[in-house]
Amino acid sequence: MDLIAAGGSLLIMLIAIYILAIMTDEYFIPSLDHISGLLKLPSNVAGASLMAMGSSAPELAIAMTALFQGSGEHSDVGIGTIVGSAVFNILVITGASALARPAKITLSVVLRDCLVYVTSIVLLLITFSDGKIHPFEALTFLLLYAFYLLILYKWNSWFPEETLAAAEHGEEENKQSQDATELSPGNIMGSLKHWLIKFLGIFAGEVEKSYLRVFFVSIAVIIGLSWVLVKSVIIFGDATAIPPVIVALTLLAAGTSAPDMISSVVVARQGRGDMAVANAVGSNIFDILIGLGLPWLIAMGMGMMTGGHIFVEVGTANLLSSTLVLLGTVFVLFIFLYTERTLSRKEGGILIFLYLIYVLWIVLWG
Repeated sequence: MDLIAAGGSLLIMLIAIYILAIMTDEYFIPSLDHISGLLKLPSNVAGASLMAMGSSAPELAIAMTALFQGSGEHSDVGIGTIVGSAVFNILVITGASALARPAKITLSVVLRDCLVYVTSIVLLLITFSDGKIHPFEALTFLLLYAFYLLILYKWNSWFPEETLAAAEHGEEENKQSQDATELSPGNIMGSLKHWLIKFLGIFAGEVEKSYLRVFFVSIAVIIGLSWVLVKSVIIFGDATAIPPVIVALTLLAAGTSAPDMISSVVVARQGRGDMAVANAVGSNIFDILIGLGLPWLIAMGMGMMTGGHIFVEVGTANLLSSTLVLLGTVFVLFIFLYTERTLSRKEGGILIFLYLIYVLWIVLWG
């Protein structure tokens, strides 16, 4: 084992993840929020499209850069990050939110999102079955997400009371998420974050004055940091003899999802645990359908233009088992939510314990 290469790449990964979280939360998501306001999108549609893109930007960018940066198991780093992040979101984010405060849920909303989510996972399993992703499969991912957005748009007229409640919850969640990221002047990490935000702001600007500049600079920084992360994962895997996809399924997935977990716990403590659960499932739908479907379709389009392959090869050895685990977690979560319409602290603890078992299994036998 090359300890210097392993330690150096791990340190670079942690730094890149930290800067990535700040860039996404402080600049990219606010610019998307500003754009959704200008477009006057319904709150649930904006949340499932632009805002979901904001919270899932790291995973999407990593999937894109990994696909074009490497081949074989290296290109599977992006898929591993998204699948691992999805497992983390369902088990850890919802579990931690329930531990902070039990969450009462709206069954119809959970049923809606879980049905779309299960369909997404089944579609993913089908595409993994032969180790190749074909154009019509990637296109199906995008079409299913478009159908999901259509359902959300129509949901306003079907269940107006739920839509109003969700909007109120969303406004309070945004406020509480901002409160969660407020800086403490006497805190070392707070001071570091303060100066880092100032430094990034030199290039990005201010959302209110130049939201398009902030938007495009944020995308450029996120893509650049994702490239660094993918390279670091490959170097770490080579130095430790751990397959890069295993590192992506665990370390990289948890790292990119950790900021969402912190904000979800803060929201849950304020009595909005239902929003934490809904956002975890909704974010996973975006990650799978757009985070995988879009990079695959772009890669195949470029392959057609350059006379190369019109399919994408994926190594399914580690990914297939994790995707099956992902399917199982949805049913466990739904059973917990369906029985009492509440996610209790005990059930939250069970979900986190299941994630620890999953990580142990992946590392030792994955």
